[in-house]
Amino acid sequence: MIFTGIVEEMGKVNRMVRGGQSFQLTIEAGKVLEDVQIGDSIAVNGVCLTVISFNDQQFTVDVMPETVDKTNLKHLRSGHPVNLERALRLGDRMGGHLVQGHVDAVGTIAQKEKLDIAIIYCIKAPQQVLKYTVPKGSITIDGISLTIIDVFPDSFTVSLIPHTAQQTVLGNKIPGDGVNLESDIIGRYVEHLLNFDKDHKQGGLSVEVLAENGFL
Repeated sequence: MIFTGIVEEMGKVNRMVRGGQSFQLTIEAGKVLEDVQIGDSIAVNGVCLTVISFNDQQFTVDVMPETVDKTNLKHLRSGHPVNLERALRLGDRMGGHLVQGHVDAVGTIAQKEKLDIAIIYCIKAPQQVLKYTVPKGSITIDGISLTIIDVFPDSFTVSLIPHTAQQTVLGNKIPGDGVNLESDIIGRYVEHLLNFDKDHKQGGLSVEVLAENGFL
């Protein structure tokens, strides 16, 4: 599934039923239920989850052990707000960037400060995310498509406009809170293609090939 990182609404966790290593979430919502079907994908705080049941006020999803381990969904409780976005349909506007709903890692808000009308966040992140992070590039934080301001050895900064702060869960988060991070898929594909020749011992895309053909 593909998302855009443009949050459609904030839902609310109504119920959380824990299993051994997994759990089931029931989330109150409005807009994302307008055309929902069993099997549809909805991004919950940036995590692609599958609808297993619904009514006119809420939907239910399963959260598997891998997702529990790799995301901040395990910290949700009844009453917590969550960012919601339906999967992209052909013909929809691409308001953000290409988002898969596959979280790479959980980062930590290191600093939050106001700059005029904007809120600047400094997010500490692991190298597996930072290596795809570039100034003015895109990153997904709790399902929100944001533009990176600066990148540092162990962190990066982003800016929230008032609308995003008011309409998403990130606006209420504080230093120390964890956030789901998904790096830009294009960067991951470029890395894979550049390493193809080295990994497979055969012809492939390289920096030299890109330069020879006028791309660098």
